[in-house]
Amino acid sequence: MEAGADGRQGGWFGPSPGGRPTATPAPAAERAPAPDDASDAALLRRTMAEIEPIADKVTSYFYALLFLRHPELRALFPAAMDTQRDRLFRALLTAATHAEDTATLTAYLTGLGRGHRKYGTRPEHYPAVGECLIGALAQHAPHSWGPRTEAAWVGAYTTLSQIMIDAAAQDELRAPAWWQAEVVAHEPRTPDVAVVTVRPDQPYPFRAGQYTALETPWWPRVWRHYSFASAPRSDGLLSFHVKAVPAGWVSNALVHRARPGDVLRLGGPTGSMTVDHHTDNGLLCLGGGTGIAPIKALVEDVAQHGRRRSVDVFYGARSNDDLYDIETMLRLQQSHPWLSVRPVVDDGAGGALSGGLPGAVREFGPWHTYEAYLSGPPGMIRRGVDTLVGIGIPTHRIRHDSIEELVGTRN
Repeated sequence: MEAGADGRQGGWFGPSPGGRPTATPAPAAERAPAPDDASDAALLRRTMAEIEPIADKVTSYFYALLFLRHPELRALFPAAMDTQRDRLFRALLTAATHAEDTATLTAYLTGLGRGHRKYGTRPEHYPAVGECLIGALAQHAPHSWGPRTEAAWVGAYTTLSQIMIDAAAQDELRAPAWWQAEVVAHEPRTPDVAVVTVRPDQPYPFRAGQYTALETPWWPRVWRHYSFASAPRSDGLLSFHVKAVPAGWVSNALVHRARPGDVLRLGGPTGSMTVDHHTDNGLLCLGGGTGIAPIKALVEDVAQHGRRRSVDVFYGARSNDDLYDIETMLRLQQSHPWLSVRPVVDDGAGGALSGGLPGAVREFGPWHTYEAYLSGPPGMIRRGVDTLVGIGIPTHRIRHDSIEELVGTRN
């Protein structure tokens, strides 16, 4: 699955921390601190509240300043900056709103620090970014800016950048910045979906349910995220389900252009949508479109561990023709009596359930003792989380990739 469906652009700033469901954040302006709150966290939030209405302008100014003062850094960014620009504001909002949640912020920044290695980011690059960040905020937040606010932002940026630098240094001791991976198989499933299998140039450690960033030779420095479509295999091969989306540079290249022999680059594995093998709770899995890829990996993972846990899969698509991997899932069902696979299509044709994945789930159960896994478009995940919470599944037992990571998915 292309977890971001060409909407998750690699670069300096990434998505909000997560991997678990959270309430949709209120706008920064609604969370503005009390006027008499002079804490550093309050000063950060006041700045964010002021620049939120002009976020596009602030981010454009930041990048213009960065490339003007430090033109050598331009090579670290993709040629087209259209999907890159809004990531700064989202990262700032994350840092500001989680400033007092040290554990969450540290986990988030540690992942970013490791991930930024594949872009060629070095410790000496961070001061330049911080300098231009402060310059952009000072220029566009005149009402909240002042010596105390500037000191708060300098302190916050110093802290977050050091966490990322340290994480990258630790990661460098155990893993390469990226893996070269040769395409060994390219299987079209529909006119716009293909299964791409690659052989990494060295062992690639990951867990079922995780995803990685992928770069093609046709679009240098443009990375997109895809989930692994199987549990780790003895032959070391990795497979991805890719759907070509409108204006999707990477996805269209992988579906329509990639062939055996082409060499891709992979970042390190990430994601927390993995199976807890210390419990016998059943698994309730919702996979929409190419979101079935990591769900299939989770099923294989349970099978490999040899524990008979009930696994119920709801596989959603717009029509029967879009259930491109249903035969694979049904073969798994035949091999494992603990597995149940239910196709769900919008019109309910061909004996499939109808009404969308969340609605179909309500017809079965009870599910309140299950561990739930969701993979697919953001809208499906949001509706699915609401449904699962409504039928009694605690939020700590609902797993999915961060919705912010999935921005842009529409399949």
